[in-house]
Amino acid sequence: MERKITRTVKAGNVLIGGGNPIPVQSMTNTPAENFEATVAQMLSLQKSGCEIIRAAAPNEAAAEVFAHAKKAGVAIPMVADIHFDYKIALAALRAGADKIRINPGNIGERWKVEEVAKACKAAGVPIRIGVNGGSLEKGLLQKYGGPTAEALSESALTQADMLESFGFTDTVISIKSSHIDRMIKACQLVSEQSDYPIHLGVTEAGDEYSGLIKNSIGIGSVLSQGIGDTLRVSLTADPKREVMAGKEILASLGLRNGGIDIISCPTCGRTKIDLISLSKQFREAIEGIDTKGKKITCAIMGCVVNGPGEAREADFGIAGGDGCAMLFRHGETVCKIDENDIIPALLREIDRMINE
Repeated sequence: MERKITRTVKAGNVLIGGGNPIPVQSMTNTPAENFEATVAQMLSLQKSGCEIIRAAAPNEAAAEVFAHAKKAGVAIPMVADIHFDYKIALAALRAGADKIRINPGNIGERWKVEEVAKACKAAGVPIRIGVNGGSLEKGLLQKYGGPTAEALSESALTQADMLESFGFTDTVISIKSSHIDRMIKACQLVSEQSDYPIHLGVTEAGDEYSGLIKNSIGIGSVLSQGIGDTLRVSLTADPKREVMAGKEILASLGLRNGGIDIISCPTCGRTKIDLISLSKQFREAIEGIDTKGKKITCAIMGCVVNGPGEAREADFGIAGGDGCAMLFRHGETVCKIDENDIIPALLREIDRMINE
């Protein structure tokens, strides 16, 4: 897939844009002032494979969480989510935030945005402009008759131009909407008119079920056009589920090296093993496994009638039986295993492939 090459922005130790790998983001949902819980969640997300983590900083005191997180060993870039008060952004920079997310439209006077831009430039920290339908300027709402894709893109690019006027160029643009078609069109417009890295996502997408569908359609559609440099799958769910979903979207489009791809059948009347539970257990068991850049395909099939044949291209897998399963590699049977040993057997196969 050919990707549009945007300018490269560096957040901590991660490069965004410029054709670099697309990092997956998530956001903490613990109370901002509860440093212990927030840092614990950051560490958990880091372990699960999250590559950039954002945390809300509603006041200057809450901004200190970034200092606590770095002392605790959070090594992935941390983004401070700032609204209304420019002083909170400055406090977050002092505390060690690696990226600042602002909406210049709600920061207030122009000089306040300039103060943030100057401080970020001095610290070598990028700014993500975050625009969504709920925070558009009144003038744009009147001009376009509502939060249209044109209004969203114009807002983002106007605010980026403001940062450019201050000599600040390390900008990432995020244009999100709960309307999938609007989000797609807005991203297209920004991509056509600029070379800024674009952060993808469908906001207010819903719970894990509906949210996964909406984000997969929206993010996947834009990525398939070569647009997009980082992403967050917003879900009303455990943030770790966002990370898993983001990686799955990228892997499905061939935009992520390495990882574990699961092939599993939908089950039928021939299935004599609890494949649904087994598949869920396996996905939880592989969470956070580093495959060292290797792409590993594992199949979890319901029966031996056509399991190995349908999953012949998988590196390995199981075909369920009555209280047991057949372990196979590239469609060839290896051995029979007890139902209780299926997950350990699959994990051993993964370890074997990683280290061979």
